[in-house]
Amino acid sequence: MHEVSLMANTLDIALEHAQTQGAQKIHLLKMRVGALSGVVPEALEFAFDVCTQGTIAEGAKLEIDYLPVTCYCANCQLKFEPDDAIYECPVCHQISTDIRQGKELELASLEVS
Repeated sequence: MHEVSLMANTLDIALEHAQTQGAQKIHLLKMRVGALSGVVPEALEFAFDVCTQGTIAEGAKLEIDYLPVTCYCANCQLKFEPDDAIYECPVCHQISTDIRQGKELELASLEVS
């Protein structure tokens, strides 16, 4: 369950940012998580509840924006979302290795006071 360490690192970044802003409380933490990030969403949400205990983020809300895989076909100059793990262009059927979205695992924003 590497999600606990991922969330602990994300929370460290959030707490550091909140501290530099002079915040007393984190109310909302938004993350962007790609389908290829290797993260189990439910485990990440559970880790958030565990990691925030005893911090200024305890009781905060976690919002996760799950991002699908988006590829790019150089032949067609087309972005597309593959239907499965084979990233085949829906127009020319070439296999794409150009992944434009889906690997993200990032802190997107915070609401603090």
